[in-house]
Amino acid sequence: MTNSLKTVVRVSVAALLVTVTFGAAVPSGAAESDAKEAQKAVLVTGASSGIGLKITEFLAARGVHVYAGARKEADLKRLDTMENVSSVKLDVTIQSEIDAAARKITKEGRGLYGIVNNAGVAIVAPLIEVDEDDLQFQMDVNVFGPYRVTKAFAPLVIESKGRITTIGSISGILSGTLFGPYSMTKHAMEAYADSLAREMERFDVKVSIVEPGNYKSKIGQSLKKRLDAKGADFETSAYREEMERMMARVGQADEQKDPNEVAEAVYHALFDENPKMRYMVVPYEQQAEITVAKAIQEMVELNEGQPYTFSRDELVKMLDEALAEN
Repeated sequence: MTNSLKTVVRVSVAALLVTVTFGAAVPSGAAESDAKEAQKAVLVTGASSGIGLKITEFLAARGVHVYAGARKEADLKRLDTMENVSSVKLDVTIQSEIDAAARKITKEGRGLYGIVNNAGVAIVAPLIEVDEDDLQFQMDVNVFGPYRVTKAFAPLVIESKGRITTIGSISGILSGTLFGPYSMTKHAMEAYADSLAREMERFDVKVSIVEPGNYKSKIGQSLKKRLDAKGADFETSAYREEMERMMARVGQADEQKDPNEVAEAVYHALFDENPKMRYMVVPYEQQAEITVAKAIQEMVELNEGQPYTFSRDELVKMLDEALAEN
């Protein structure tokens, strides 16, 4: 496929490492070791901008010391200027950088209480036109990235009986035209979180997935910049009108809400005594309604006209039982 036919967008989110420290600054001398034992550390990937940066700011503002890892030198330097933040180079697609970050955190002596898998990329393209290389890139970051990071740091989290939180999306429930590649990866994170939660129970490690709706970020700006750089046009695409409408909406990104609520949900998932398995965090009620309605639609499709079908009363009973458990 030529550049003019490629309607694929990669919006890379730099992978970042964040370590969280509570309480007063670490004292020097003999007391330093005891202070480190009292500290809790949280690894957050993808914190250089958007939701990840908001999480970093939210934690740091609460006296948290943040080890922030980024791919770009400029981001590393900028993060180092933030109070309670120290930078570490990290890319979730590069195993050697993940291993180096794990060695650094282990050497620091604070242990690791939690992981926030936030790093991700967005590819927007019709499924019958998207390049396989671009689809592979999206899977590498959004699916294999959390897998690599969690696997590398799991021993430390298990040792501290901590938390693992992954940033999913309401796109893990919803799918639509052009967003198939992205939704595929977020649907994968739904399954990943469910299985991981069961597997980590034996270690007293709790797992959550935070599923944001449409909040303000730089994704739209990066999307337009990348398309312009590629000289992409949609004249030959079977989905030209849809792509053009999507690009028209990009300019409205600044009108979206800041992701403060997402950062609050992450904080709750990490440190509340009773964290939720799922946090649907959306800026407007309509997005919540659409997402829950889609989940109900899938339930109906699984039930209606199938070899084993449940009556309305039986379904309502199941719903009541599920509500009672949560």
